Amino acid sequence: MQFDDAVTDLPRASQVGGARPRPQLLRRDWADLSGPWGFAFDDEDAGRAALWQEQAELGVAERWIEVPFPPESTRSGIADTGFHRVVWYRRELTAQDLSAAGFASRRGGLLLHFGAVDYRAEVWLDGRLIGRHEGGHTPFSFEIGDAVRTGDRFSLVVRVEDDPLDTGQPRGKQDWHADPHVIWYHRTTGIWQPVWLEAVPEVAVASLHWTADLPAATVRVEVGLTRPPLPGTTCTIVLEHDGRRLGALVVPVGRDRFSAVVSLPDQENGQGYEDLLWSPDHPRLVDATVVLAGPAGDPDAVSSYLGLRSTAVAGGRFLLNDRDVLIRSVLEQGYWPSSHLAAPSGAAIEAEVRLIKDLGFNAARLHQKFEDPRFLYWADRLGLMVWSETPGAYDFSPTAVSRMTREWLEVLDRDRSHPSIVTWVPLNESWGVQHIAASPAMQSYARALTSLTRAIDPTRPVISNDGWEHVDSDILSIHDYEDRPEVMRRRYGAPDARARLLAGIGPAGRRLVVGDGQAEDAPMMLTEFGGIRYTPDGAADDAWGYSAAVSADDFRTRLTGLLDAVRGSELLAGFCYTQLTDTLQEANGLLTEDREPKLPVAVIRGIITGIPAARAGADAAPR
Repeated sequence: MQFDDAVTDLPRASQVGGARPRPQLLRRDWADLSGPWGFAFDDEDAGRAALWQEQAELGVAERWIEVPFPPESTRSGIADTGFHRVVWYRRELTAQDLSAAGFASRRGGLLLHFGAVDYRAEVWLDGRLIGRHEGGHTPFSFEIGDAVRTGDRFSLVVRVEDDPLDTGQPRGKQDWHADPHVIWYHRTTGIWQPVWLEAVPEVAVASLHWTADLPAATVRVEVGLTRPPLPGTTCTIVLEHDGRRLGALVVPVGRDRFSAVVSLPDQENGQGYEDLLWSPDHPRLVDATVVLAGPAGDPDAVSSYLGLRSTAVAGGRFLLNDRDVLIRSVLEQGYWPSSHLAAPSGAAIEAEVRLIKDLGFNAARLHQKFEDPRFLYWADRLGLMVWSETPGAYDFSPTAVSRMTREWLEVLDRDRSHPSIVTWVPLNESWGVQHIAASPAMQSYARALTSLTRAIDPTRPVISNDGWEHVDSDILSIHDYEDRPEVMRRRYGAPDARARLLAGIGPAGRRLVVGDGQAEDAPMMLTEFGGIRYTPDGAADDAWGYSAAVSADDFRTRLTGLLDAVRGSELLAGFCYTQLTDTLQEANGLLTEDREPKLPVAVIRGIITGIPAARAGADAAPR
């Protein structure tokens, strides 16, 4: 089959990826399994012994849940925030589902995908165990083609175990108390990202990773297959932008993992290469089409995309495409009042990214959450730089280290091709390594995570422990909730500011650096500050924040004072304001929890960028 025939009707990932649960690897057909599923709590953990996995109903307590919303949320239809360690799901797969996934002929393979299930999942099909997965924030898939070759209806059952008191489990902001307190939120149990089916040929593309090399004018692609290919298999890779072919390559394939380098001749023009680079101002995406063809059987055609860009640190600054860029970031908790960690819809994710940009930010720090890949798609598409941060465990033990490391490696594999991600953050505020200042073991762990990240992806800066007690960070990030602008000016504007911060105790009462492996000339950024509590409706009795405003004018004055002080620092290479939205008891957002701005968007944008709304059309660029 010719290349053009294989890619007929193949969607362009760069244009439609936001409508798919895995935006950077698209096939023509797929079946969304979101919607009503049978559901039951199993507080006595009796379901497996009672053979629920083999039955038409999940015991006597079965009810309906709307997948992929967690049962703690109102969107799920359950809205039960209590402690429930074990839950079960059930759904019938029909011939219509198989047909929508492209499996009408019942040939080849059929993949059952889960975007994320918190925390430990077992999956059965017609009573037969098809697989297990541990890790609450990363995707997994099972091959089920052989199990559905014949028949019209199949019973899919999922058992999930999520211990609310297990603090060695990566959990981020999920509270171990019965009710949310201070900065912790309701738990997210079970399925909380999309579930879908996808038909594939016998040998298919399982993964794609893209790495641009700007000086060499090349793109390296790493391809993983579902199984070893037959002799004579080839892979065709085509890169395009706006319908113009940039480069192409056909390579013979002899293994289930291989790499290739695609040359981009036009990028060798030193006076014109910047026209195709990805940046917040110009988020250009390159379309990628990959066709795997063997000597027999159907080819596998997939659509992907990438961005041509580089990240680095040098001279105390953050560099994007070798140019100094001031990071103007906002802390994004990714929590929704009706759906919790699960986004209410794909449209809501797009609107969130657009609103962050409209508010004047060029970056978002995704805090204690591996965000839905659709968020990363819109960040790629709209030009929002992203700091990717792991959801932390709370204790330090061999079990916690193993769990954290495994999930971190899985998310590096999932996300490292997104051009929007510009920084990796494996640890935050010493969560899970609370005694790192005094513990050589904890310091070794933080260094190991950082080195492991660089081994997988040497192209991005890595922060060993965001906020304080750095051991080996490419950026020295600082958390400081001082609410007096004059203090912030002195702290970060004085000539000896760097030396004082490195030598003394930091603003949070902790050392900025521990151990002897930290490069002291790394760029400094203020990656948490602000946190001003303001409730426009005046209902602030149980609201929480680091400081408080009593009116819209007071909020504007406080916000302006802090941002002017921080932007005026020549020491700081960037900042991250806390936070984008109110979240449950936290009322320190720029927006309410329903995403309503507390000040006009144009006013907030002027404060963040330093360009007042009246001058928004002027030529002056934001600092």
